[in-house]
Amino acid sequence: MSEFSERLTNLRENKGWSKTYVAKTIGLSSMQTYANWEYGRTEPDLETTAKLANLFNVSTDYLLGRKTPDNNDIDLDRAIDNAMSFDGKPVTEHDRKMMKQLWKAYMAGKE
Repeated sequence: MSEFSERLTNLRENKGWSKTYVAKTIGLSSMQTYANWEYGRTEPDLETTAKLANLFNVSTDYLLGRKTPDNNDIDLDRAIDNAMSFDGKPVTEHDRKMMKQLWKAYMAGKE
């Protein structure tokens, strides 16, 4: 298993998503194509790698094994994934970005 396939698998499992969900979300017609990336049989092209990075909120460098993500971002993403907005609806991407900005500003002010 390559570092790319391991990171892809870990990111998906940490989100609790199925391979089918990820494949459909990035516009693949076949889940098997995505599964082959996780199994290390093939790798996506650059455009699709960028789609995956955006979906998982990581850099393409991280997916390719060049650097590790900021652990604070991972923990914050996990917390946001488990959060609900005040009206009981799932957190939107806009809400997610705002929550991250507010939290980072708050933590920076504490130092």
